[in-house]
Formats: sequence, structure tokens, C-alpha cells
Amino acid sequence: MSTLPLAGIRVLDLSTVLAAPVTATFLGDFGAEIVKVEDPGRGDFTRGTTPGARSPYWAQEARNKKSVTLDLRTEAGQQIVRRLVPHFDVVITNYRPPTLKSWGLDPDTLRELAPDTVLVYVTGYGLTGPYSDRGSFDRIASAFAGLTYVTGDEDRPPVRSGYSTIDYMAAYLGAFSVVTALYHRDTTGGGGQVIDLALYEAGFRASEDALAAYATTGKVRERLGNRNPQIVPASDFTASDERRVSIHAGTDALFGRLAVVMGRPELAVDPAYATRAARAEHADALYALIADWACGHSADEVTKLLSDAGIPASPLMSVADIAADAHYRERGTLVTVDDPDFGQLLMVAPLPKMSKTPGSIRSTGPALGEHNTEVYQDVLGLGEDELAELCARGVI
Repeated sequence: MSTLPLAGIRVLDLSTVLAAPVTATFLGDFGAEIVKVEDPGRGDFTRGTTPGARSPYWAQEARNKKSVTLDLRTEAGQQIVRRLVPHFDVVITNYRPPTLKSWGLDPDTLRELAPDTVLVYVTGYGLTGPYSDRGSFDRIASAFAGLTYVTGDEDRPPVRSGYSTIDYMAAYLGAFSVVTALYHRDTTGGGGQVIDLALYEAGFRASEDALAAYATTGKVRERLGNRNPQIVPASDFTASDERRVSIHAGTDALFGRLAVVMGRPELAVDPAYATRAARAEHADALYALIADWACGHSADEVTKLLSDAGIPASPLMSVADIAADAHYRERGTLVTVDDPDFGQLLMVAPLPKMSKTPGSIRSTGPALGEHNTEVYQDVLGLGEDELAELCARGVI
């Protein structure tokens, strides 16, 4: 197997739930050595409700990581982590700025300790600004970013995404920023730097032209449900088996193909539907026609008929659908790995796929403190007596 592209990069993961530790996971998938710092006795939130346990969630998101325990709320623990930092290429954390300052993990302190280390701060509102001291989670970031406001049906209250979308978007931004900073450090000799990533910024960056449209027209984007008023038809429809199917035939060419598949080729030349502007004006009538056609076929039949005609379509997939889907399996988006507690465990593969330097899963989430001796002895040179004394005091 070829050397993984981030082999030799050492990352200290001082974070929990969820964007910051997943940033480290993405780096670990491509070869970085990740040392995860956890609370003694309890461990990370994603381990589950039982202290120190291993959940399937933990097995996936802590894969390719080493676990050490350290109580960062103690002065001894803070001293140890400050000793660790200079030995790492990257440090990732997501504690609030006041906590970082009180623990001596703020940017100024760590930059002085380790000028060549890339310091990643994934905080709710960033390190600066009037809200910087506030905490956040994916739900709160989605609200602040404007994403929740525009999500849902126009006649109902807003809804949050069913997944922790912003956490994972922020993790991708975080991993991208780390690789960019390492490239700058290692190719130009520019040293380390501070990456200040606010959780809400990941969601806000996905806001398309909402801000530009407001700035130029004063128009506020509102909830539109499954429709796009400017691209018609593009929505979800109920098939005969009660499954929903998403269809996008918003260009003139695609709509012409849809009309043929529906057995209504005349719709493509009907003045009410022949152009994008006309379809937007007569959307309700057109959607009624498509809904009537879709309910005469199963979801799989609708998808095949449209896909064979070159029209983008997909059933709305549950995770059970995904686990059984041939494309997911054959493409390798899903992988099965051996886990000491869960046996053959199905999980998301390292992404994206790369032709020369693909990622890999070398281990699933570790046991709590599994690598204490290895890391504290090899990196800091602590002896067995010192480790035993720190353990007795509850520091590790």
C-alpha cells in the first residue's frame, strides 16, 4: 500500500462534539496520527451514555485515533497539555474563548509555545466579535446562519436539517484549512498560524445568493418547501408505493424529455410550459400533472424511467435504503470493518475518493485511555512511576 498523504503529520485533538473532532477524523483518514484527549473515567460524548463505553458512533468518528486521558480542568492537566503541544503539527480545539484563556490554551499562549504548530479553533461564534464568548452546537449554528429560517414549508414553522449538517460542513472547512496552512508552512517556511473558524460560518457560506439578493433588492429569502420558484419542475412527488421521489427537470431540454416519458410530448411546446419563465408562472398546474403521472408508478419505476431518459431523479433514501443500495456498495461509499465490540461494522468510507492516495481505516475508535502509556512515555518521556502518580490523582 502506498504511503498515505498525511503520514508524518501529528494532530492533537483537544475537542468534543462534533465539528472539531470530525476535522481530526478527516485528517486521520488520510494518514495523520491523531491523539485524542479525553476526560478520565468518562471519555468523549460520542462514546455514548455509559462512561468510557464504545458506541458505533464512536467507532466511526474516532477511527484512526489514539486515546489518552487528561483532566484539562486541573492545573497539572493544563501543564501536561502545554508540554504536548510543541510536539504536534496541528492542535484542534473547540472550547469557548474564556475557557481557553483560563486553561492557558488561548492562541497567544500556544503560539508562543509552538510557533510552527497550526492551531485550529472551531468555536461557536469565532474568537472575535461581541458573541465570541457564547457557546453553540449544530442546531444553534443553523439558526444563527439563517439555514433553519429558510428550511421547511412556507405555511409551517422552520425545521432543522435531520443531520448535523453544519458540524460536518465545518469539519470539511477545518480539514481544508489545516492542509492549506501546512502547505504554507512546509513549502514557504511560513511557520504555523491560527485558524479561527466559527461554526455558523460553514452554514452561512452555503447561503447561495441570499445575501447578495438582499443587498441589491431588499428581498429576504423565505421558506419554499420542496419547490424552487425559479426552477420548474424541481420537487418531490409521491409514487404508487407511497415512497417519495425527487425530480429535477428544470431546464427546457430536461423538461422536453420529461414530457415524453410522461406520454405528454405536447407539453414541451405548450406556451404555458415551453420556457423556464412560463413554467414558473404555471407551476401549480404543471406540478399537478407530474404528481398524477408519478402516482401511477412505484418509486423505483419512476426513478428508472427518468434516469434512462437522462433526467436526474432519486427516491428519498432512508439509511436502510442506503445500506442495501448497490451503487453505495459497489462504489465503496460504504465499508465494512472489524470492530472489537460490534464485529462486522458498516460505516461511511473515507471521502473523497482519490486515485493515488486514497484514505483508509486502520482502526476503529479506541478504548478510553488505550494509548496513555505510549503517548506520555514516547512523547513526553514520563516514567511509570510518574504515570501511576498522575493516575492516582485523577489527572490522567
